[in-house]
Amino acid sequence: MRLLLNDVLPGGAAPGELLDETALEGLYAYPDTVDRPWVRANMVATLDGAAAGNDGRTGTINTPADLVVYTLLRDLADVVLVGAGTARAEGYRRARPRSGGRAALAVAQGRTAHPELAVVSRTAAVPPLLAAAPEGGAGDAGGGRGGVLMVTCAAAGEQALDRARDTLGADRVLVVGGDSVDLPAAVGALAGRGLARVLCEGGPRLLADVAAAGLLDELCLTVVPLLAGGAEQRVAVGAVADRPLVPRVLIESGGTLLQRWTRPGA
Repeated sequence: MRLLLNDVLPGGAAPGELLDETALEGLYAYPDTVDRPWVRANMVATLDGAAAGNDGRTGTINTPADLVVYTLLRDLADVVLVGAGTARAEGYRRARPRSGGRAALAVAQGRTAHPELAVVSRTAAVPPLLAAAPEGGAGDAGGGRGGVLMVTCAAAGEQALDRARDTLGADRVLVVGGDSVDLPAAVGALAGRGLARVLCEGGPRLLADVAAAGLLDELCLTVVPLLAGGAEQRVAVGAVADRPLVPRVLIESGGTLLQRWTRPGA
């Protein structure tokens, strides 16, 4: 699928240009993460700001253009960060291998053939669809899908932590924080595992918490041509963030607007 570039800040492409996969990869490439991790969020919204359809699922408002960028962003990431509630509501499963030649390229770079999935849960509750072992066995070694990490805190309690360790593996439960999950420590722990390219897929409360903690480097926001009405929440709710962002990319395809915003100076 090729997308029409409507406008972009200098570098990468010109307005009106049709973008193939190579051009898209250039526009969404992660910066160098040798010195620090990079946290990118990807969210979708209707014209009136709803973060999901009136059935409570983002799949209701996804468009073909959104799915192209969604797949690309997953392929480029080392780890997908998601709240446990969103993982349950959206039916998250372990990540598939990166598409096309991106899996082989990632392996050649010393990365995994598929992104990891890191679930944030204060109670250390593993969503049911993520509890089953992937194709090929436990963890991600030799499996057809990626591994799952639990990001939690001491307040979950030893029984819940032990259950999560029994389900995912002792080394795959990251306890960061006391009464709540310490997100800066979590991102640091992920980077310490070689997972420095972080893709946050929400939900809205996790995105607000990530932004409020000063961790958000970039927001990729898809706006779909739909007025939803109803009472669905916005793409970020809860914690007060007040984080300015600078526009980098605007792509239009079939009425869908694909936007990329970064923190000032990035």
